[in-house]
Amino acid sequence: MAAAPNELIHQPLRLRIMAALNSLPPRESLEFTRLKSIVAATDGNLGAHLATLENARYVRIDKDFLEKKPRTRIAITREGRQALMQHVAYLRNILDGVV
Repeated sequence: MAAAPNELIHQPLRLRIMAALNSLPPRESLEFTRLKSIVAATDGNLGAHLATLENARYVRIDKDFLEKKPRTRIAITREGRQALMQHVAYLRNILDGVV
């Protein structure tokens, strides 16, 4: 049982990012533009939140080129999945009146 919220994930946009990435199978990723659309963020806002999550090792960001165009893909890490599950458990405990 999680005793406290994960302050990195608790922020609303980061929670949406983590939830979107968690819905993918392991080792799958989303392109930046698709993730931006899913979480309804601007480029700069999404980039800043992704940097925070990457520094915590909750997401992995891969940059490459596809047909000579830059491409940025984001995937949740094992640590990120675990942190999200612990945060969700904390929230469920609140809803169930356990906390």
